[in-house]
Amino acid sequence: MSPTTLIAEPVVNVAPDAIAEFNQYVMNTYARFPIALERGEGCRVWDSNGKEYLDFVAGIATCTLGHAHPAMVKAVTDQINTLHHASNLFYFAPQGQLAKWLVQNSCADKAFFCNSGAEANEGAIKLARKYAHTKLGISGPVILTANASFHGRTLATVTATGQPKYHKNFAPLVSGFDYIPYNDTAALEAAVAKYAGRLCAIMLEPLQGEGGVNPGDRAYFARIREICDEHKILLIIDEVQVGMGRSGKLWGYENLGIQPDIFTSAKGLGGGIPIGAMMCKAHCDVFEPGDHASTFGGNPFACAVAIAVCNTMVQDNLIANARERGQQLRTGLQAMCDRYPQHLASVRGWGLIDGLVLQESSTIQARDVVGAAITSGLLLVPAGVKVVRFVPPLTVSAAEVDRALEIVDQAIAGL
Repeated sequence: MSPTTLIAEPVVNVAPDAIAEFNQYVMNTYARFPIALERGEGCRVWDSNGKEYLDFVAGIATCTLGHAHPAMVKAVTDQINTLHHASNLFYFAPQGQLAKWLVQNSCADKAFFCNSGAEANEGAIKLARKYAHTKLGISGPVILTANASFHGRTLATVTATGQPKYHKNFAPLVSGFDYIPYNDTAALEAAVAKYAGRLCAIMLEPLQGEGGVNPGDRAYFARIREICDEHKILLIIDEVQVGMGRSGKLWGYENLGIQPDIFTSAKGLGGGIPIGAMMCKAHCDVFEPGDHASTFGGNPFACAVAIAVCNTMVQDNLIANARERGQQLRTGLQAMCDRYPQHLASVRGWGLIDGLVLQESSTIQARDVVGAAITSGLLLVPAGVKVVRFVPPLTVSAAEVDRALEIVDQAIAGL
C-alpha cells in the first residue's frame, strides 16, 4: 500500500482476532497477558469473549473511581460539549480550579500540569536544576535517587530510575544522577558528603511501587528532611503511584510525617484520563515563561475530569475506604502467609497499594500467581519477580476484597 493512501476503517467492536491484529500493528513494548479487554463497570471488566474479571490492577493504580463512574461520565460529557482543548496561551477555568484544589489540599503553593507521571517528574527535575543554577550557584547539579526506584520512561526519568534493567541499551544516559539504598540513613549521609557543593535535590517515592511495594521509613525521611533544610537541598517526592488517596491518606508523604519541596502526581489524578501535575512550594517556584510547557497539559477536558475525581473522592469518603479495605486485604493476605509459609514471606503496603511477597526460596514467581489469578477472574500485576501487587480502585467493596482473597488463595494452593 502506498504510504499516501489512507484507509477509513473506524473501529466499533473488538474483532474475534483482536489480539492477532493488535500484534500486527502495535509495537511490541509490553509483555501482555492474552486477553483483550472490552468494557468495564465499577471494579469489574469484561474481555472480548464476555468473561468477567475483578480488576485489582486499575490501570496500575490509575482508575481511582473504577470504570464508567457516573461522575466521570458526566464530567467528560459536559466538558467535551463545552471546550475540550485550548492552548495554554489562554486562561480557562478548569485548570485554575484544579490547581486551587491541589494547593488547598497539600503543602504546595503552585501547580504545573502535563500529561503523565514521567512528564511530571521531568518537570520536577528541570525545576530542581534551575533552582540549583539560580539559587545555589551550582553549575553541575546532582540529584540523588534510590536503588529499586521507578520515575518514568523518558531519558531523564529512566536515568533517575535506580534499576539497571531499565537503562540497558539506552546509553548515554543523562548525567547528574546517582543512587542510594532506600531507607538506609548511613548511605544517605555518605552520599550527601560525597556530593557536597553539588547536590541540589533528593528524589524519592514515599513507597516504592514498581520496586516491590516498599514503604518508606519515617525516621529515614525525617533525616532527609533535616539534611535538605540544612543544605538548602530540595526534597522531591514522586507521588505518581502512591498519591491521590491510594495510600490511605491523600498524599503518600503524609504517612511519613514530612513535607516535600516538590512533589508529582499523575495516574489516579485523572482516574484514567491522562493528566500529570508537578507541584512545589513558593521558595522553589523558579520557572518563568518559556522555561517549561506542555501542549496538552492541563487542558479543560483533563482538568474537568480530574476535578470530578477529586470531588468524588471527598464526597464518597474514598480515602477512608482505601484504609479500611486495605487493612482487610492485608489481613487476608497475612493469613495466607501463615497457611503457606514455604511459599509466602510477608505482606507490605499502605491503603490500597499492597504487595504479597513470595519466599526467595520458592519456585513460585509473582507472574505465576498473577497468571493463575487471571485465569480465575482476578486481574493482578507483579511488582518485581517476587512481589504480587494489589491496586484496586478506591471504590472497591468489602465483598470484592473477600472474593479477590478467595481467588488468590486458590491460585497459591493450585501452584
